[in-house]
Amino acid sequence: MAQFMMLLNVSGQAPAGSPEEMQEILKRYGDWSRKLGESGKLVNGAKLADDRGRLLRNEGSRVVVDGPFSETKEMIGGFFIVEAENYDAAAEVAKTCPHLELGGTIELRQVDNM
Repeated sequence: MAQFMMLLNVSGQAPAGSPEEMQEILKRYGDWSRKLGESGKLVNGAKLADDRGRLLRNEGSRVVVDGPFSETKEMIGGFFIVEAENYDAAAEVAKTCPHLELGGTIELRQVDNM
């Protein structure tokens, strides 16, 4: 079975809400990933830290800057790696992720084990 990475894109703004609402959102992701794990489809997943991280590029010399891109409207907030037969089956798994209901987008990419 192939592995697919679900890259969870979020807007640059943290979601607004009370602490109780934020706990409910976290619970939805936890319930979803637990169910996915029990089905044997979940390989790995994690929420990324809320900072913008670092971007490395080669501009004649190695350069490290804050954040992915200064003009970016979205950034990757987390990921899941799932096992599925093909892209269609992986997309069906991704469609059930609470991330879509909360206004995020999911980039789906097949992992190429080299």
